[in-house]
Amino acid sequence: MAITDVAVYAHLGATDIEALGRELDEIRRDIEARRGARDANYIRRAIAFQRALDVTARLTIALSRKRFGWLLGTMALATAKSIENMEIGHNVGHGQWDWMNDPEIHSTTWEWDMAGLSSQWRYSHNYRHHMFTNVLGMDDDIGFGVMRVTRDQRWRPYMLLQPLQNLLLATGFEWGIALHGLDAERAAAATAAEKSTQARALLKKIARQTGKDYVLFPALSGRRWRRALTANLTANAMRNIWAYVVIFCGHFPDGAEKFTAAVIGDETKSEWYLRQMLGTANFEAGPVLAFLSGNLCYQIEHHLFPDLPSNRYAEIAIRVRALCDKYDLPYTSGSLLRQYLLVMRTVHKLALPDRFLIATADDAPETASERKFLAPAAIGPVDPDRSPGRPGLRSALRSMSAVAERPSRS
Repeated sequence: MAITDVAVYAHLGATDIEALGRELDEIRRDIEARRGARDANYIRRAIAFQRALDVTARLTIALSRKRFGWLLGTMALATAKSIENMEIGHNVGHGQWDWMNDPEIHSTTWEWDMAGLSSQWRYSHNYRHHMFTNVLGMDDDIGFGVMRVTRDQRWRPYMLLQPLQNLLLATGFEWGIALHGLDAERAAAATAAEKSTQARALLKKIARQTGKDYVLFPALSGRRWRRALTANLTANAMRNIWAYVVIFCGHFPDGAEKFTAAVIGDETKSEWYLRQMLGTANFEAGPVLAFLSGNLCYQIEHHLFPDLPSNRYAEIAIRVRALCDKYDLPYTSGSLLRQYLLVMRTVHKLALPDRFLIATADDAPETASERKFLAPAAIGPVDPDRSPGRPGLRSALRSMSAVAERPSRS
């Protein structure tokens, strides 16, 4: 089963958790005090670059007569769409730039270049997902309602098709996000009229989006409309797959833990911080890959501080990693390829009924709970006043791994 007591699982006492929270609050205060012209210039340059790349890509597609020109333009268009969705749309939608008081670059006014409606996404993502990260029954992003990514989700026969569902979700990710946002808004609506209003709002956005990509731009290309149409279809599919990879690698590799609803009953801010650190994962990236991923290679930092400017996550990550060392907590990270392969292992493995799986629901790579530490060789829970330097979660996990790898005696 999922984690029911975050403190016990993390091997931290109440004193430690509150101290960790204070140090994370200090990071927030420091970044807020230092943000200014540098950050404002960053997002404005990002928007200008994305728009220039979009125009250049579309002109390349329309004017080039060679297949290479079409391919180059399509890849550039997919890149422009990815930047708009992730580094700009996603982060603006989180309110990371609201402090600028720019009416264009504001969470309440930005409408991104994809099928979903920004306002519906903000409720399902900013509130439901970020407030209740990986809490079963509360966070609808756990598998997005179509994927089994933890053994806490009951197996159903249709899940045998999960590998195929995974491919369909990847190529049509923007449509999954659109429907996901609508479902969340309709679930929160009090009346049938409000539900209908939300559905009509999404349909209008879809009509605008598809009209732009699949009618307007092909029509502007005249006799070469097929080139523009296939370029837009291909670019959108490439953008969808990239967004899917980034999101899944931040939430579903080994080490991104799941929680029961019991953990949020009287959760403090410090405990919320700790849950974010345990429930998310990073992947390693240089400046270019970080920019193309919307800086969501720093998913841990993003979940700790979702409304701080994304260009600050790299420096925040250094301080968060240091806190993990100080409190003996794991800092879940790895190469993009490694994280993706771990996700694919989970997706394909959990397509099968539990009787075909080896590990239990408490100590599987993708599903864990504090019960895994009941084994005699494990490092047990600690007192509220844990002494400095006493082994914590990271040491406990290493200890269990060493025991598991030790050859058995005949």
